[in-house]
Amino acid sequence: MTSTSARTAVEVVDWRRRVFALYDAVRQADDPEEAHELWRIERDDLMLRHPATALLPEDRLMFEGLPIAPYDPEWRFELPILPTDPGGFDFATGTDGVVPFERIGKVEIPDAGALDVWRLTTYGGGLFIPVRDALAGRPGGTYGGGRYLIDTIKGADLGSDAARGTIVLDFNFAYNPSCAYDPAWACPLAQPGNVLQAEVPVGEMYAGS
Repeated sequence: MTSTSARTAVEVVDWRRRVFALYDAVRQADDPEEAHELWRIERDDLMLRHPATALLPEDRLMFEGLPIAPYDPEWRFELPILPTDPGGFDFATGTDGVVPFERIGKVEIPDAGALDVWRLTTYGGGLFIPVRDALAGRPGGTYGGGRYLIDTIKGADLGSDAARGTIVLDFNFAYNPSCAYDPAWACPLAQPGNVLQAEVPVGEMYAGS
């Protein structure tokens, strides 16, 4: 008989595999709006049906889909990663110990502000760009702790150009961290350099209190 911990680990692996495959399809798509619809459908299915979902059982009973705003091409950008002051932060988790992040640059969002770009410095590496906007914590707005735009170690990667030093940021694909749905999860949230004063009315919104 498979142990509970082993079964859970396999379920998480399957979740990650599906997320990586989904974002690969998103990057390959010719039409970002069609890619966004695929992303919405697959994310709904994962959250409702997958055993590794962050949705609590009682929330799955009445689930009718995540509150994802319609696609708006004005919120899609390919931006250079610009130099900025060095920095870092350590995030303490309940399961993985202290996870260190290093600031490697920033991106300037037209008419919205700047976001720090972080690199996970432990095993696996990866880029991490969270965002907290002016709608955070408001009724019908976005999650108070912020959302994720890029988290490449978890598969959330919209594309980049190493030769040009650019990265694709599409706020329509901003999604809530797992802790938005289950407080048992520990999630690194938006740092001061990842807070926008502008409202970002696209991506996954938040219906919770």
